[in-house]
Amino acid sequence: MKKVAVFGVPGGWSSELLADTVKAETGFRCLVDPETVALDLEREEVWAAGQPLHEMDAVIVKKAGPFYSPLLLDRLEILRYLNKRCGVPIFSDPEIILRVLDRTSCTVTLAAGGIPMPPTALTESVEEAMDFLKRYSRAVFKPIYSTKARGMLVIEHGQPDARARVEAFQEHNPFMYLQQMVRHPGKDLGVAFLGGEYLATYARAGNKDSWNTTTRSGGHYEAYEPDSEVLELAHRAQALFGLDFTSVDVVETPEGPKVFEVSAFGGFRGLRDANGIDAAKLYVDYVLGRIGR
Repeated sequence: MKKVAVFGVPGGWSSELLADTVKAETGFRCLVDPETVALDLEREEVWAAGQPLHEMDAVIVKKAGPFYSPLLLDRLEILRYLNKRCGVPIFSDPEIILRVLDRTSCTVTLAAGGIPMPPTALTESVEEAMDFLKRYSRAVFKPIYSTKARGMLVIEHGQPDARARVEAFQEHNPFMYLQQMVRHPGKDLGVAFLGGEYLATYARAGNKDSWNTTTRSGGHYEAYEPDSEVLELAHRAQALFGLDFTSVDVVETPEGPKVFEVSAFGGFRGLRDANGIDAAKLYVDYVLGRIGR
């Protein structure tokens, strides 16, 4: 019996589903709460609530915490040790996840790889941010660590309180990331890949009461058939990282498709609701195929 642990959030839908799927395939269930992980450098061991992770046949990383934050970087470093020193196969490689989790790192990798993105700027200067805002007319200010639009702020050039809003944003986000709001048809796309191979695409369709399309803001998933330009772009974007399971966030604009980001962990719910695909089962089969059943 293979012992495959799931690194995720107890009580979280996708984490519990993945752990249940591993048990169905192997007879073994271990959902690791990232908060319980301990690294013993002297003994070269990694433990989590009594479970010896260094004795696992593999670890699948579904989540490193309920919310994105710099704290997740330290947890992923422990997994990096588990992989590099203890030799435990980890899906996806935590060293790769580290490059995607940080919005700046992900953006720089995409831009350096020639992937078209909406006009984007990074600065610690309020004056520079105001200049970019003037150029963009309307921009989304994004925390470096966030998902589902948490902490994001839309600011328009010419608003009487625009500068005050930028300054308030910087109080909690000293390193500012801002992106021009682009015209799109009220939806963006999640283009999913497993082992670098295309799985399917789902759309996140927003409602009229929110500027973003996330399900957290009332959006919903729909099946979607992208054209070859979108697929080619998404494939190139995910190939820059080499994640085992991921989705590429793409928006179709009048100027052509553009990439927002590549997901550190990928999502199961969109594939299930829009495409009827059991991504957890496919992922577990993929992992077992890599390590041997």
